[in-house]
Amino acid sequence: MDKKKLTERDICSKFINPALAKAGWNMHSQVREEVSFTAGRIIVRGRLHTRGKRRRADYVLSYKKNMPIAIIEAKDNNHSLGDGMQQALAYSDVLDAPFVFSSNGDGFLFHDRTGLFGKTETTLTLDEFPSPERLWELYCEYKGITKAGRQTVEQPYYDDGSGRTPRYYQTVAINRTVEAVARGQNRILLVMATGTGKTFTAFQIIWRLWKSKQKKRILFLADRNILVDQTKNNDFKPFGQAMTKVTNRTVDPSYEIYLSLYQAVTGSEDEQNIYKQFSPDFFDLVVIDECHRGSASVDSAWRQILEYFSAATHIGLTATPKETKEVSNIDYFGEPVYTYSLKQGIEDGFLAPYKVVRIDLDRDLQGWRPSKGQTDKHGELIDDRIYNQKDFDRTLILEKRTEVVAQKITEFLDQTDPYQKTIVFCEDIDHAERMRQALVNLNPEQVKKNRKYVMRITGDEQEGKAELDNFINPEERYPVIATTSKLMTTGVDAQTCKLIVLDQRIQSMTEFKQIIGRGTRINDDYNKHWFTILDFKKATELFADPAFDGDPVKVYEPGAGDPVNPDDKDAPETPEPEHGCGEEPGGYEADPEAGWKTDDPKGGDTGGLGEGGGTGGRTRYLVDNVEVTVIAERVQYLGPDGKLITESLKDFTRKKVKEQYATLTDFLKHWNQANRKQAIIEELAEQGVIWDDLITDVSKKLGAEPDPFDVICHIVYDQPPLSRKERAEQVRKNNYFSKYEGASREVLSALLDKYTDSGIEPVEDVKVLTLAPFSEIGAPMELLNAFGGKPGYTEAVKELEEALYGRVP
Repeated sequence: MDKKKLTERDICSKFINPALAKAGWNMHSQVREEVSFTAGRIIVRGRLHTRGKRRRADYVLSYKKNMPIAIIEAKDNNHSLGDGMQQALAYSDVLDAPFVFSSNGDGFLFHDRTGLFGKTETTLTLDEFPSPERLWELYCEYKGITKAGRQTVEQPYYDDGSGRTPRYYQTVAINRTVEAVARGQNRILLVMATGTGKTFTAFQIIWRLWKSKQKKRILFLADRNILVDQTKNNDFKPFGQAMTKVTNRTVDPSYEIYLSLYQAVTGSEDEQNIYKQFSPDFFDLVVIDECHRGSASVDSAWRQILEYFSAATHIGLTATPKETKEVSNIDYFGEPVYTYSLKQGIEDGFLAPYKVVRIDLDRDLQGWRPSKGQTDKHGELIDDRIYNQKDFDRTLILEKRTEVVAQKITEFLDQTDPYQKTIVFCEDIDHAERMRQALVNLNPEQVKKNRKYVMRITGDEQEGKAELDNFINPEERYPVIATTSKLMTTGVDAQTCKLIVLDQRIQSMTEFKQIIGRGTRINDDYNKHWFTILDFKKATELFADPAFDGDPVKVYEPGAGDPVNPDDKDAPETPEPEHGCGEEPGGYEADPEAGWKTDDPKGGDTGGLGEGGGTGGRTRYLVDNVEVTVIAERVQYLGPDGKLITESLKDFTRKKVKEQYATLTDFLKHWNQANRKQAIIEELAEQGVIWDDLITDVSKKLGAEPDPFDVICHIVYDQPPLSRKERAEQVRKNNYFSKYEGASREVLSALLDKYTDSGIEPVEDVKVLTLAPFSEIGAPMELLNAFGGKPGYTEAVKELEEALYGRVP
């Protein structure tokens, strides 16, 4: 047998697999081959999308299911033993498997990341591959897991028999958390971006700890009733009769898994603090969902519960760990045992990318000052000062500003899809109501079809809150547009939300991440693969902040003996709330909704802003005669590096193409030599070139659709473009078909028509012969035979491409 002639898969089946089996690995339960562990980044092309390549490991070895400990990268025998090592190490980083192997069939190069095996890299023969027991021993020693803790770590995942397995990052999060508990760690923080399945991850953690009897009584705390109900009815359903939801402020100690809204067990009076009906050592595990919303704050109601059950292990789950001078998750829970970021989720293809439409209004940028003695709509004298974006819809309402924003939202929906789920984030409840009215008036036909086309969904109004489930249910068409201020920032699993409108001044990175998270979920069944952010308040400038997708920064670092938070007397003066809300005060039975209450006909504040948000009795002015116009509108795209492309699309394309093809000659040489022109088009798309928008732009000049080839030549190298129709006509004029006759001539003529209609992609795919009009000329094999077989057909297509692109601009 000549190894040099074997394929990579032959090397795997003839050499690597027998070596694993001989070492004692179970090829069915412990060895997975060709494991794709990402979904492939979603690449948006105008209104179309495609997926990039999935990341795929040749082998993932697990001691038990979902417990990966080793990676093997295989190469054919024309490569050296270690040629796959760097690739395997990259997979090891992601999959959290410390033992890494590379092989070409001659043996293995072994890289030990634990430092326990001996040398970091060792050459092994095929017979020397380590057994699963040997690697597991080293793994547990590396992780600090004692023999007593192994029962917990080895406890299987819940398996419903459907074949559903956790995604790779969920596996890493679950395993690291269970391992931390097995080591005796009692404060654990998990950071996972919105839409990445925190609740499912929490379920598997609890299941394994509960089944192994490491933790016997567990409390799961959330701050929204809908979160508790969704959790109980969906991910936590396998707990069955062992689980209960705390309701009616009563406690039944006969269960093992308790789900509770934290407001349901706390209150301002001792008799309302029903959690005290449990003994302090009743629970040995407390899991806090969305822990950024208060668990780290000393004076929050959450903290009362955590302190009472301080002997228990506390696991905090959040997409946005809060780190300010007043609040620190990290100082309470410790550094995150695992972080899976929004950027990584988009890169892996598990979260939807976005594009941003920034709309600047003249009054927002230039400000507005009343004339001397000017009164508002209700006759109230307006304080003489300059009002700007910070004031609008808070201390000053410009009615026409609301109308302009609603008009732009309506225009966007009309141009795309009037039935795409849309959330409009407003400053407060009053603003959300005015926005609802404006959108209703601008969409009379839609509202006539169904009055729930636009709904205000805020915490103070039952009719709207009752529609929240319908809004997030992909199968329910209505409501389509939800105006809100605070209620929908977290925990709303809006899988099909395609438009996020920001008309709220957001300065908090925590809140910004939560709001953006409303659009990041993907739903293939309903064609939700990306979303748009319509930004009226410059909120998306926060994308440029390193903290947007970086590690949480510890601002407050207490010294020895200091409290988690600084004393009030040392804390800076509390500024006016940035979004019309503070942390929800403990003791609310219903979902709290911060915002202005406008019972006062003059628009004065009668309800306050929630805790810490007092207005000092300030009046809000309502002005109806000030014109507001759009002075700038631009689109920003999410680039392959996870950052917004802030330069023009043409400039970005020019830069990206010239990175690969410095001159027109370089590009033409590569294009003409390519076996598939479509491969170059797809490669540039993966780098962020938005073909749809570029083609549309050049089409306006030509009056017809150009080839991507001409788009590049024109935009990057300043050459005059041709349309596909013009290129096809030139081929016909040059009497290209004269050397062909019969079926072959008909096929080539039809291919040229196909190119004119659809571009080069179908021309390069032999499957096109199975479609009309080719199927009417003859069967695919007959058509290939008309060229003397498939090689002749391939050569003819290549010549056709040379004729098409023979005229270089």
